[in-house]
Parts: sequence; structure tokens; C-alpha cells
Amino acid sequence: MPFYFPDTPDLPLPPGHRFPASKYRLLREMAQRTGIFQRVGLAPSPAASLNELSRAHDAGYIHKIMTDTLPAQAMRRIGVPWSETLVQRTLATVGGSLAAARDARQYRISGQLAGGTHHAHRNFGSGFCVFNDLAVTALTLLAEGEARRITILDCDVHQGDGTAAILAQVPEVQTISIHGAKNFPFRKAASDLDIPLSNGTGDKDYLIALDSALEALDAFKPDLLLYLSGADALSVDRLGRLSLTQTGLAVRDETVFRFAHERGLPVSIAIGGGYAEPVSITVDAYMQTFRSAARIYGF
Repeated sequence: MPFYFPDTPDLPLPPGHRFPASKYRLLREMAQRTGIFQRVGLAPSPAASLNELSRAHDAGYIHKIMTDTLPAQAMRRIGVPWSETLVQRTLATVGGSLAAARDARQYRISGQLAGGTHHAHRNFGSGFCVFNDLAVTALTLLAEGEARRITILDCDVHQGDGTAAILAQVPEVQTISIHGAKNFPFRKAASDLDIPLSNGTGDKDYLIALDSALEALDAFKPDLLLYLSGADALSVDRLGRLSLTQTGLAVRDETVFRFAHERGLPVSIAIGGGYAEPVSITVDAYMQTFRSAARIYGF
């Protein structure tokens, strides 16, 4: 039952870029140092195939990303410059979500130290997201008969617009997004359930919103949960605008994991956004998510 990580270097970004590319490496180093995955394993993510990507993305868009022929304006919308490392990392992120979801079906819990690229649409990328790992995963598992009903619970502070748009006409996938109402993306797509929160929302009201999301999830009765946790709802996050504490974030994660564990619902974790300074705050929050999973599932 391994968890996964993209085995690539940090993205090469210009000085002062606001995307904290080092957080994935720092998270892996912390995981290895603490031994949290010692019993279950931590493995490099396999690369997604072009066929798998094509389940959620336009072939022309895939080709332009792979060959560095996407127009400059479209790359600016993604928000990070093209590089071979970006391509390798993107393929590994999608492949990691696929591998983790398949393992979760067998072992009830898995995940990756990356993922949650929910702003990527069918034919364009956005918000630091190139390809949509959760949409590709859901559509691939449905097509291959490995799942019949899937819920994507997106607790990243930014709405999962790309996920919602790609999966809008797929009744076998339920999309739920708990997010800041006045935050990126400013043009939202319609999830099956959107729960927009006001700036400054704290632990108590956030957890009430989570209860509503879990009620809808329970009614849908999925056989797989793709959980995008996110660390950017923290009050100290530079791009978050909500006011959750580390304790509130921990209660969120444990509530989701206990809910799923009690129902025998397999869960695959993607970590989503996190932009706190120093970056160690975000890394600690990500680790807290995996510690919560370890407590509930006993790994």
C-alpha cells in the first residue's frame, strides 16, 4: 500500500515567483525523516500515459504542452514557465493520483505527496495547474470498470473549477467544493455541490460546512472518495483569505477520514494548495493530513 511522490527536481522558477515549488521536496524529506510511511512504503509516482490524459483533456492541448508549443498567453494563464521538469512533474502528478486511487480501492487508503491540480480545464491550464489529475483519475477508473460512483471532495480554498467543468456531464462523479467565495478563480464553474465561504471564516463555521458536504456525499453513496485536502484554508496562508487554525484543519481531516473509515469507503489523498510563509507552515499542515490518516487507518 505505498503512497506516492513525483520523483522530479523542484520546478525551475524565476526569483520571487509566488509558487512555493520547494514544498513538495520538503514534504518528502519530512516524511522520510519521520518514517510516517515506513510500514506502507513511499514510492515514485508512475507517469500518466497520453491515453489516460486524453480522457479528460483535448488532444491538441496535450500535444502543445508536451512539445512546448503552447502560446505564451496560455502559459501565462497557467502561471509557471514551460520546462522539461514541468512536463515530467505534471505526468507524475497525474500518474500518482491514478496509482493511489487504484491502491485505495484495494487497501482503503492511499494518496500522494502532490496532486489536486483542479484548475486545469479540458483545453487549457490555469492557476499553476497543467493537467487535472483528479478528473483524469475519475474518468479512467470509470472507463476501466474499477469504480462505478466516485466523489471528489475538494477542500482547497480555491474552487475546483476545472474539475467541475470537465466532469459536469458525468453523472457517475459527484463534485463537491468547499472554498472561499471571493477568491480565485473569480469565474466559478458549477460543481454538483458548491459551498462558498466568506472571507475570514473560521474553524466552527468551516466544520459546519463540511458536515453539509459529508451529508451530500453520504447520499450519493460512492465507492471511491478522491479527497483534495488543501492547506491554504489556514489563516496565515498568503492566498487563502479564510481563518482556520492548524487545529481546525486537523479536525477537518480526521472528520473526513473517520467518515470514510466507518463506511468502508476507500480514500485517495491529494494535498492541493498551500502558500504560507515560511513554507514550513504549509509543509507541517500537509504532514498533519497524513498523520491524521495514519491515526485513523493504523499505518
